[in-house]
Amino acid sequence: MSARTTLSVSLALGLALAADARADEGMWMPGQLPQIAAALRQAGFAGDPAALSDVTRPPLSAVVKVGGGTGAFVSPDGLLLTNHHVAFGVIQYNSNAKDNLIDGGFVAKDRADERAANPDFRVLVTVGFDKVTDEVLKDAHGKTGRAYYDAVDAATKRIVADCERAGQLRCSVANMYYGSDFYRISQLELKDVRLVYAPPRAIGNYGDEIDNFMWPRHAGDFTLLRAYVGKDGKPAPYSPDNVPYQPPAHLQIALDGPKTGDFAMLAGYPGITYRHRTADEFARQVGHVLPTRVAVLDALIDTIEAQGKRDADARTRYASQLQSLKNNRKRAAGELEGLRRSDAVTLRAQDEQAMLAATHGADAKAIGQLRALLDAGAAMGDRDLLLGVAVGQSQLFDSALTLERLRIESAKPDAQRETGYQQRDLALIEGRLKQVQRRYAPQVEKALLSVLLTRYQQLPDAQRVPEFDAAFGRTPAQLAAALDGLYAATRLGDEAERLSRFAAAREGKPLADDALIALAAKLVPAQIRLDEERKAREGELLRLRPAYMHALIAWRQQQGRALYPDANGTLRVSYGRVEPLAPRDAVAYAPVTTVAGIVEKNTGTYPFDAPGPLLDAIAKGDFGSTADPVLKTQTVDFLTNLDTTGGNSGSPVLNARGELIGLNFDSNWEAVSASWWYDPRYKRAIHVDMRYLRWLLAKVYPAPALLREMNLPAE
Repeated sequence: MSARTTLSVSLALGLALAADARADEGMWMPGQLPQIAAALRQAGFAGDPAALSDVTRPPLSAVVKVGGGTGAFVSPDGLLLTNHHVAFGVIQYNSNAKDNLIDGGFVAKDRADERAANPDFRVLVTVGFDKVTDEVLKDAHGKTGRAYYDAVDAATKRIVADCERAGQLRCSVANMYYGSDFYRISQLELKDVRLVYAPPRAIGNYGDEIDNFMWPRHAGDFTLLRAYVGKDGKPAPYSPDNVPYQPPAHLQIALDGPKTGDFAMLAGYPGITYRHRTADEFARQVGHVLPTRVAVLDALIDTIEAQGKRDADARTRYASQLQSLKNNRKRAAGELEGLRRSDAVTLRAQDEQAMLAATHGADAKAIGQLRALLDAGAAMGDRDLLLGVAVGQSQLFDSALTLERLRIESAKPDAQRETGYQQRDLALIEGRLKQVQRRYAPQVEKALLSVLLTRYQQLPDAQRVPEFDAAFGRTPAQLAAALDGLYAATRLGDEAERLSRFAAAREGKPLADDALIALAAKLVPAQIRLDEERKAREGELLRLRPAYMHALIAWRQQQGRALYPDANGTLRVSYGRVEPLAPRDAVAYAPVTTVAGIVEKNTGTYPFDAPGPLLDAIAKGDFGSTADPVLKTQTVDFLTNLDTTGGNSGSPVLNARGELIGLNFDSNWEAVSASWWYDPRYKRAIHVDMRYLRWLLAKVYPAPALLREMNLPAE
């Protein structure tokens, strides 16, 4: 029996053990759920577990990928519920110093008043989830390194192109179990998305970074959007003539709310977890990667805040970016603290040692090769972090590099182009280029690049890139002079200048002279060279990691435990229950918060500056049908032990009947490390109680038409 066949058998056996797994752990693929039907029913699920395996059937067909998070349709007319922070970029895009929707909130007067999202904002409706392992790996057998990568990459592009040939679909191939299995994901790409309802910042993000990842919480972290399509029912760019999208299903918001011990289930698109990584990777994460990431993020946050104090317009333009940085910083710090608290490095090392003792033959040899390869890649980690962040946190610099790379790739046949620069990607690239000026201030971008590239200049010679050294110098003074000259001379801050070069780049034609374009022409070849090195390394990882997974699955079988794949941005389902939290000695938290906590926290100053209409409504005490029958007051947020991570923001939380009771938006501080290590003592997810949403729409910032559309009582 081949290693690949053995692995498939092991996966099946692993699923057979799933019924004995804890209900609170696991991000399950939809196709796995029928095999854990008994466990679902035992946990309290009242629906048909078989229905959960089909992404085209309710309730999963109502759950969609929204921007960098998740959302769900809540009406037959394309009304979409997600987090305030997931849609924050949309809110920021429609805000300026004179019309600040961030602080003031937004309630569309009617559908004509709904505001278009930023051009690159997308909603993806999953319509297919199909295994394609044999097709992906067919030409990779017997190859190594870059050849293995190229075979997998070519097969992936072929599968994606075939999937997208009919139009309207956005397709991808997802890697499950680290190169062991591959799935084709087919998604309808909705391009016209509009802002319908956003609470003020002091509701949607009440407590800001002080409360982020903390319990108890009192945030109404939700926003309502609407998806539109052309009159023919097909996805189309924004047009006033478009009509609301008719989703395949929508969720009904429950009229009752959660209580301790109730069954809960969540569906969404968790970004990435690392629970099946090696012990060495765990050790590096705690010993170096996370401390370095926290330091870099601290420096970027300080830079934007300092610049924002001098310029109100810059503060608005970078509000979304700053919020994202703060969230990532706190997440990294919490992850570090949590991994240390759980002693994850020691426990993972002990687990791996026992696994390796039971592993022999080809798997053992491949695992040895894997560990050496990971060590070599880690040696360049700081360089890759700093240069990657420099691109990701810039607007004009990123635009120049993107345009130059697009020019190079456009000279190739489409199938041979780098992923991200194919014909299918042009609309997204154009969308990013169009919105730059709403998210850019030259003094802020120069300051951010200065912070990052100064750190890069301090790296040892082995991590240096000659082209970057030539462009920016080896000293802070040389760097400052280079940045001042570049940004004084560039014209890419003008949208017309960017789009004219985009028109040339997409045809593979020379780009008009510009200081940043000239810089990009020198740096992109270096980026390509580094990409080539990365691809050779990733090819070997794709070839070698399945041996580690084979050994891990066999080891978990011996322990009587199931193995779900690490999260990778694909649709997953978690289930568990509403549960309190006792994180420390003599500290115990109830699983539900109320509006009393809003008043208790309120100081009248940011970030605990609850809006006057909210405080007035709380004082009035008119909660109507949304009041908790036991607590006799209005609830706000609640806790479950559902297994979540980044990307699950905006995921709908369902009760045993499949009704919407909550909207996931955060985790507690003690659970941030769950992306690497699941500790059932501490893992909790934090959700907006739908009764709070209903009350806000009924009594505080009224939207009676939306309540009617969602088939909800007026109060």
